[in-house]
Parts: sequence; structure tokens; C-alpha cells
Amino acid sequence: MSTAPQLVVHRDKELMAQAAAARLITRIVDAQAARGSASVVLTGGRNGNGLLAALGAAPARDAVDWSRLDLWWGDERFLPEGDPERNVTQAREALLDHVPLDPARVHAMPASDGPYGADADAAAEAYAAELAAAARPEDHGPVPAFDVLMLGVGPDTHVASLFPELPAVRETERTVVGVHGAPKPPPTRVSLTLPAIRAAREVWLLAAGEDKAKAAALALSGAGEVQAPAAGAYGRSRTLWLLDRAAASELPRALYPPASA
Repeated sequence: MSTAPQLVVHRDKELMAQAAAARLITRIVDAQAARGSASVVLTGGRNGNGLLAALGAAPARDAVDWSRLDLWWGDERFLPEGDPERNVTQAREALLDHVPLDPARVHAMPASDGPYGADADAAAEAYAAELAAAARPEDHGPVPAFDVLMLGVGPDTHVASLFPELPAVRETERTVVGVHGAPKPPPTRVSLTLPAIRAAREVWLLAAGEDKAKAAALALSGAGEVQAPAAGAYGRSRTLWLLDRAAASELPRALYPPASA
């Protein structure tokens, strides 16, 4: 079931990152209090990494029990382990190497020099199996009901590695797919699909900068998900768009939230 998106517009990308980090800490702490653990899906890109860096610098970060947090990824560039362009490499530098996580609960997507070699489709199948093994009966599906799933929004409205009109955005059965011929480098990637994204309790879409303004306006104005993948990303209980003023600059006034930081 689609949840109507809620919008929060911040003055600039730095404030957006700090506020999103504080919001994420609260959600993790609440989930851990309610269920003993929490699960979060990370996103790469400048906004995702900015949020992680802000989280690492946040005074409240020690409220999180890092050992009871599962981390997953929405997509990954299919490159060798340790490559600086891989989302997990950037996440480790921004935050993960600086907090006491349980390594067994950091679920990185396979690398191109890993057990599946250069076969991105096999890597995707393996990640789907890892997600299925982590799903509990109460999740009612082949992936865990993530507490928060974060997505950066590209200037072309792509989320994860689901690009407009490409086969991955049309996938309705599988939870993870190999992506070939992506329009931005590297061309080969591994990505969650829209069905996996929609299993999350909350989906947060991050967009900052003028280059994201048209994408945000398109995705929030009723565009179809095949043409605008961000329009198809929503959570089971909440869908939250976190924007800075530049990214929100082309939104119809009817969508603009009445009170924004």
C-alpha cells in the first residue's frame, strides 16, 4: 500500500544532513527499545555519505546500541572489494569504521572479485538469499521489514540503481537484481528492486542541490515509476522526503510543507 509522502525542507544540505542524522538516531533507538534490534538500509552518494558523516559527529550517536544494528545496502557498484567508488567503502570511511558494529550484521553486497566473480546476477541472487534468511515470520515476505530504508534521488529520478525505463525498475518478483548498462558509471551494479524497497517500514528519500530540483518535482507530481523510479519508492508506514531549499525549489506550492526548518 502506498503511503502519501511527507516533506521536510531544510535551509541547506548541511542542516539537512544533521537533522536527518538526528532523526535516524531516534528511529534506531526506538526500534531497539521495541524489538531489541534495528535494521537500516544505507544509500551512497553525496547525500547518503553526508548523513553518515553527520551521524558520526552527532553527540547523540552513543544512544545507539551499535552491536544490535543490522546494516544493508540499497545498491552497490559492482567493483572490486575496497574500491573507493563502492558504497560500502565510502560508508566505512564516513562512519562504520568509527562505531562498534557487529561485523556479522554489516551486510555488504558482493564485490566483483568476490565468490561470484564478474557475475553480477549471481551476486544479486546471493544477496537476495541473505535477505530472505534474515526475514522473520512477522515480516510476511522475502526481506526483513527494515526500520528505515534510505535512498538518494538522482537528477534523472533514479533511486538505488533503478534507472528510468531500464529493466530493473520494472521488476515485480525478485528482490535484488544485477543491473547492466547503467547510464552512469560504472555500468554494472547490484540493486534492491521496488518490491524490496516497499517492504520497509519507513522509506526516506534524500535530495539536496539545484540539480535535484526537477527530479523531486517530477517524482512528487504523479509521474509513473518506470519513468521516474523515485515515484515508486515508498514505505509501509511512512514515506519521507528530506530536501534542502534548492532541491525543493521547483515543487508545486501545494506540495511545499507549511513549516520547514
